[in-house]
Amino acid sequence: MDLTISSEINALREGIAAFVDENLIPLESDPASYDDHENIRLPLLEEMRAKAKAEGLWCLQLQTETGGRGLNKQGMAVCYEAMNRSIFGPVVFNSAAPDDGNMMVLEKLGTAAQKDRWLAPLVRGEVRSAFAMTEPHPGGGSDPGMMLTRAEKDGDDYVVTGRKWFITGAGEASHFILLARTSDDARRGHTAFLFHKDDPGWAIIRRIPIMGPEEHGGHCELQFDGLRIPKENILLEEGRGLKVTQTRLGPARLTHCMRWLGLAKRCVEIATDYASAREGFGIRLADRESVQVKLGDLAMRIEVGRLLTMKAAWEIDQGRYAQKEISMAKVHVANLLHDAADTGIQINGARGYSKDTVLEWIYRYARQARLVDGADEVHKMLLNRHLSELGSDFWSWDVAP
Repeated sequence: MDLTISSEINALREGIAAFVDENLIPLESDPASYDDHENIRLPLLEEMRAKAKAEGLWCLQLQTETGGRGLNKQGMAVCYEAMNRSIFGPVVFNSAAPDDGNMMVLEKLGTAAQKDRWLAPLVRGEVRSAFAMTEPHPGGGSDPGMMLTRAEKDGDDYVVTGRKWFITGAGEASHFILLARTSDDARRGHTAFLFHKDDPGWAIIRRIPIMGPEEHGGHCELQFDGLRIPKENILLEEGRGLKVTQTRLGPARLTHCMRWLGLAKRCVEIATDYASAREGFGIRLADRESVQVKLGDLAMRIEVGRLLTMKAAWEIDQGRYAQKEISMAKVHVANLLHDAADTGIQINGARGYSKDTVLEWIYRYARQARLVDGADEVHKMLLNRHLSELGSDFWSWDVAP
């Protein structure tokens, strides 16, 4: 595995870092930059997006023919980490969830007509999107086999009934990817559909309040009561919904890790700067062994997270699923992000607990990391399954021919 990055990727990384420093981090300390849900307000977002486009830093994850810069997953890992030194970063560069994952799966699996209708407006930044999969009890969450939302065939259409919840971005989304049952077959019983917000037969029941800051559009509960979807809006083909889900969620879990590493590094940066300046009882915090141990531990764990993430990215670039590598990165980095924010707050004291820094924002945001796209426990169970199947080969090396 070669972790060397090209000069092109390094130039993009440097461009992103400079953009974040000059344009985004200064906005974080201004209350006027935020909307009512603690994200960047939309008019300001559009202004920053126009600047990112002008500097060639837009949709780096997509192929050039789609409107991106053609980065592979390793290149994305480098650039996404740099983007998320700011809490506003990913959405400005059109690399934030859920649009990020939706664009990549549409690019990979969509037909030419589907790309033109559903993908191109997302790439241009004209609309937002959502991925509707998770259901309230007793429906499907991490286990899609429990899914209750159904799409019954009626002529050339499918009629959808059921409920979804915690659908990120749904409140402002125009384009939706919906997973529903089309049969009871365990492997070929799910189908992925595309629909538009203006299609009749569905509604947002509520925007679910959460403990942390929200993505644009929040996390919503949806009701489907006769939504009609034409067969041409099936993504991939009927019965291949789990394939669509696997194609989307695997890389999406990893891009979360890429972004979270940037936030973890920002926490260390804020803590280090404060510890270097703050004195107590005649000594700087930075000179106290207890503080040095905390920061040294975080530095080590961030590097471990970067290596796990890059290994998974490399595996995907080799054409592999990288399921266990993604799970290991997801568990490690999700917990790291929480601990980095917690340590940053502790070192900053009351300042860290206040809104004078973004540490408290990151801390509240970080708690969801151990839940989204599969809870820690689900990923650890998956890792144990791989261990049971592979034995000592779980830790095998690639051997050169």
